[in-house]
Amino acid sequence: MNIVFMGTPDFAVPSLEILLKNGYSPVAVVTAPDKPRGRGQQVSFTPVKDCAVKNSLTVLQPASLHDPAFISSLASFHPDLFIVVAFRILPAKVFSMPAKGAFNLHASLLPKYRGAAPINWAIINGEKESGVTTFFLQEKVDTGNIILQARVAIPESMNAGELHDTLAEVGAEIVLQTVRLIEMGKTHPRNQDDATSSPAPKIFKDDCRINWGKSAEDIHNFIRGLSPYPAAWTMHGGTLLKVYRSEKTGDMGQEAAPGLIKVDGERLLVAAKDGMLSILEIQQEGKKRMAAAEFLRGYKFDSRDTLR
Repeated sequence: MNIVFMGTPDFAVPSLEILLKNGYSPVAVVTAPDKPRGRGQQVSFTPVKDCAVKNSLTVLQPASLHDPAFISSLASFHPDLFIVVAFRILPAKVFSMPAKGAFNLHASLLPKYRGAAPINWAIINGEKESGVTTFFLQEKVDTGNIILQARVAIPESMNAGELHDTLAEVGAEIVLQTVRLIEMGKTHPRNQDDATSSPAPKIFKDDCRINWGKSAEDIHNFIRGLSPYPAAWTMHGGTLLKVYRSEKTGDMGQEAAPGLIKVDGERLLVAAKDGMLSILEIQQEGKKRMAAAEFLRGYKFDSRDTLR
């Protein structure tokens, strides 16, 4: 089969690697254009391009997926199958090109968590289980017929970064299985039930502010669902603090207003609506991320201070 692989971030790399290890060398890899990254703003490759170049694969980096020159270039590879992992939304004239279709790997158990941030929202919402889905592309995003799924448990301590890494590896195995089924003509796709769908919209900085008026469990899930990126944040006076890790503790008492800080030795405790939350990892804006005990040695809170 003539396979074209499409992807950009770290999440997509295990899927490309497993294809190569099993003899499915893509005729082309499509990824985002190079751009300046990091403090030095040096131009760097996407993780997928880096993997492709190391394996001597042809790389296409269109600025627009509607560009006629790009579409013509894709067609010249006579593709049988497109594999899409963490890439942009493909126009119909692109995803309808391959003879055997185009499928996407999505980091949720569709139809739950359709959208750009399924990993974050699953943890924010306190899900005990997530997973991955491969499905054939159609015009409406994340709604195509399901090919394969795999389930993954979410422990209470797992954050979004850890779930991301787990799903990337599990997803790679499912991508390989999906390719083999398509190659043999043995897929049995099933429709998604739109009635059970849920959204997973893109998350912006303003969405990441902690509401201390919520329950300790909700705040704990919110923190781990945004860790390590984009990170939950709160304000102490005029200082922005990012919170990366927490754990639930006992009740703080009826008189504790949400957001009230209590420093107990090397522990940083904050009141929620129904109890206390212990902050385990925190970062002052412009400083390094650190454990709460280390943070408290250099940052002082006054009695009755609150986070907002």
